[in-house]
Amino acid sequence: MLDMIIRGGSVIDGSGAPARLADVGIRDGRIAAIGTVTEAAREEIDATGLTVAPGFVDVHTHYDAQAFWDRTLSPSCYHGVTTVIAGNCGFSIAPLNGNPEDSEYLMRMLARVEGMPLESLREGVPWNWRSFGDYLDALDGKLAINAGFMVGHSALRRYVMGARAVGSHATGAEIAAMQELLRESIAAGGLGFSSTVSPTHNDADGKPVPSRHATDEELFALAGVVSEFPGTLLEFLPGVGSFSDDEKQRMTKFALAGERTVNWNLLNPSSLMPDMHKAQLAASDHAAARGAKVVALTLPQPMKIRLNLISGFIFDALPGWPQVIGMPLPERKAALADPAVRAKLDAGAHSPEAGVLAALANWGSWTIDEAFETANKPWQGKTIGELAAARGTAPLDALLDLALSEDLRTSFAPPIMGDDDESWRMRGEVWQDPRTVIGASDAGAHLDMIDTFAFSTQVLEHGVRERGLISLEQAVHQLTEVPARMVGLKERGQLREGFCADVVVFDAGTIASGPTHTRFDLPGGAGRLYAEAVGVAHVIVNGREIVRHGAYTGTPGGRVLRSGRDTVTAG
Repeated sequence: MLDMIIRGGSVIDGSGAPARLADVGIRDGRIAAIGTVTEAAREEIDATGLTVAPGFVDVHTHYDAQAFWDRTLSPSCYHGVTTVIAGNCGFSIAPLNGNPEDSEYLMRMLARVEGMPLESLREGVPWNWRSFGDYLDALDGKLAINAGFMVGHSALRRYVMGARAVGSHATGAEIAAMQELLRESIAAGGLGFSSTVSPTHNDADGKPVPSRHATDEELFALAGVVSEFPGTLLEFLPGVGSFSDDEKQRMTKFALAGERTVNWNLLNPSSLMPDMHKAQLAASDHAAARGAKVVALTLPQPMKIRLNLISGFIFDALPGWPQVIGMPLPERKAALADPAVRAKLDAGAHSPEAGVLAALANWGSWTIDEAFETANKPWQGKTIGELAAARGTAPLDALLDLALSEDLRTSFAPPIMGDDDESWRMRGEVWQDPRTVIGASDAGAHLDMIDTFAFSTQVLEHGVRERGLISLEQAVHQLTEVPARMVGLKERGQLREGFCADVVVFDAGTIASGPTHTRFDLPGGAGRLYAEAVGVAHVIVNGREIVRHGAYTGTPGGRVLRSGRDTVTAG
């Protein structure tokens, strides 16, 4: 007897093949039959008029901490995601060396660089493991969806070097110690190694995160460890904007040292900079010419970002800003009120050193996304330019005065780039480029800033149904088999007999992401941006239905993915 039959749906198997009407039978967590299934089953799902597809794969998340207080890894599971990869950008929370100061550093770093509320990290995460294996064991059997975790460079550096991880090059002995620690972590199930040199990544003190202090010798030595283990991968965040020859060469050497594909984040086409994504994709061509493989992760929707001066993320990537953003809150507020400091900050934001980020410094074009004081509520949805004109001040002064009146809580939104027809056309081309993979969601991070966790439903809503940029079959292929193959997931990413039964059943005519709003459901009462999924009827993980019509069934189906056991080396 089958455990489950999904009856009469339009089956899209993830391979890119045309949809076909069929039943899907499931037994012991795997696909047992596809076609006309007559065998009896304990449970039956009527999928008439619905699409039946493999569960979506999100290769770039930061659910490392949230996994302890939210075993569903929401809202990803509700948007049809059945497998996530975390530990990206060098920001894993394991291994830990047992020194409370080092755990505290990682906690505060995550709060700053990945926008996770510090109170939630303190109250919601036990921080009681040492090895990477201990960390994975603490999550095994408890998650609603499948999750694999990379080993992060900054965690390795802090473990071995302590406070010297920031500001110092590692000695030969320290590099060797990091290699051995990485070796132990991957042997315990870590999926590979991640790192960053992005100028947007700074710690709680406003200083570059530990991995940004590493030499290329250290970076490549750690990549070399990955080559010793099957079913592993490499992830890297380079600089922003067009890549220099040195940056292209670094990614190529990184891939060659690890003998693995390197994926990097974030490729975001825009008609305002029509040649930017082409220049960035040249890193893949540079690598291919030298026998390496570099793949860009791309978002399927325009990115609306919401910024505030408490976390200071993005602000602290502008020249002269990190020193102010890194101050304790009382000192930071005093500095931001100082006209001389304001003048220096404005000059830094407009300087050539700001590069492509200088576009952010058009302060008057920013929107006041959310105000918290009653007196300021009428300005919500208005621009800083309108506020400045009403108050007779310069735009940056208006922005900072408003933020200071609300203890820096005010949320601001720079103009959305890439919501025009030409940007969407470019985006549709990029989705199907073999040098890219859809899935730069950052889910679990920047909780007050972005809603890109809804990337899967956004592709199906805007890219397929509204704009016709890609067929439904190709969209499913790009959301399932393509990322599964890049990661090397074993027997996932397609609906095929014998494969793991990760399945999403949805209404192709209505699937969408609902309105983005703030929910205060994190440990410590902190808030996060959230959006419900529309049109997702059922989500099944390893043969267990975890979501039924937008509600969690209470049955965890996920597996903690371990390298070699659950993955193969991707080609």
